[in-house]
Order: sequence, then C-alpha cells, then structure tokens
Amino acid sequence: MEDIHRTMTEAQAHMEKAIEHLNHEMVKLRTGKASPVMLQDIVVEYYGSPTPLNQVANVQVADARTLVIQPWERNLLAAIERAIINSNIGLTPSNDGEVIRLSIPPLTEERRKDLVKKLKHAGEESKVGVRGARHKALEHIKKATKEGYPEDMAKRTEHDLQEMVNRYIKRIDELVAAKEKEIMTV
Repeated sequence: MEDIHRTMTEAQAHMEKAIEHLNHEMVKLRTGKASPVMLQDIVVEYYGSPTPLNQVANVQVADARTLVIQPWERNLLAAIERAIINSNIGLTPSNDGEVIRLSIPPLTEERRKDLVKKLKHAGEESKVGVRGARHKALEHIKKATKEGYPEDMAKRTEHDLQEMVNRYIKRIDELVAAKEKEIMTV
C-alpha cells in the first residue's frame, strides 16, 4: 500500500517536472517583447571559466523592445557581445563602450509560425514525459498486483493515475494555447 502511494507521488513529481520543462522552454521563445529571461542561458567567458551572463552583468528592460546589459567590469563588454552572437538567439548586440543594447525586432509572420512550431514541439515533449511517468507507474502497479495487491484497489489506482495524466495533459495544452495566442498576437 505504501509502495503504491510512493509510486503515485513519484509519477506526479515527474509530471510536474514535465510542466516545469515546458515553462522553461516557453520562456526562451521570443515573442517580440524584451525580457531578461531571453538571456538566461547565455554563458560568458569570465577569467577563463564559463559564467552565466546574469552573474557578470546587470540585465534590464529599457523599453518594450530593448534590453540593456551593464557589465560589472568594462573589460567584459567584448566577451558578452561574443557570447550573445554565438548563442544564436537572433539578436545583434550594440556596444557603446559602456553598455550593450539589444533591440528586439518585431516578429514577422513566418517567424511567428516557426515559434509556434517550436512551442508545439516542446508541448509534445512534455506530454511524452507525462505519459512516460504513467507508463512507469502502471508497470509498478501491475507488479504489485502480482505480488498480492488487491485487484480492485489496483484498478482504482490505475483510474486515479489516468485522471492525473488527463489533468496534466490538459494543463500542457492550456499553457501551449496561451503562449501560441501571445506569439500570434501582433
């Protein structure tokens, strides 16, 4: 009994991780608005060691379409500029010797459709994660049933598991739909 409860808890934890992963992927999708989160995965070479950008500079939103990066040390300007160019996020840095400015261009229709495609792929990956957690839990429930766990309890647990999966899949679909609407809004 305790074993089955732990299995359900682990399955739910895996499903939560799938949602977290989707949120992380969605944040990286550029919607035409400036956000410091767009740069969260950029790593700068700082005294020979790779360091996240937010640990060597201050990233601020100047206006709806501009990010300003103020490095803590002026000699980092070139390294930050290089890291942004190498990151392939599609933004061109403008270095004025004090700060780096990133202008976020408005999205073209083609770019919006491309972003939606990436978004749907990330949503599908998250659903696969949820289904994988279900599969693992079902195997565990079947094994426990063979070892003497009551069959009616196993059926009820399987039903509860499927309801949990349905809730998470619905949540993923809602997140994807909301982000898609945001991306497609001009």
